Amino acid sequence: MPDGQNREKDRPVGEATGGLMHSELPSTLDVPLEALQSEARDASEFLKAMGHEGRLLMLYYLCERDHSVTELERLIMSRQAAVSQQLARLRHEKLVTTRREGNQIFYSLADERVREAVCLLQKMFRAPPVS
Repeated sequence: MPDGQNREKDRPVGEATGGLMHSELPSTLDVPLEALQSEARDASEFLKAMGHEGRLLMLYYLCERDHSVTELERLIMSRQAAVSQQLARLRHEKLVTTRREGNQIFYSLADERVREAVCLLQKMFRAPPVS
């Protein structure tokens, strides 16, 4: 493959690919190894937290709006104990936050990085609508 190109339709590196442009980041070669290792460790933990079908489904729904545990149970058709366990993991990994309204707890995405990552996954894996 020619230098300065990638496999995605031979688009030059740095050209927009639907989000962050590669050229907005410093070259990997210009970043100290210790900083790259720390970045890779953080990214790996982030991806592990999302790397469960049930947790990812919950994040899909939370990208659209906040939901209670009961709503998430119904949406992903899973037991309350399983939903609560997965939400606890997402909360521990700081991908979601909570707020209380009366006796209900509502979950929401913790920050835009989570939304961006989920949207990228949807863009990559969601089948186009059938015409």
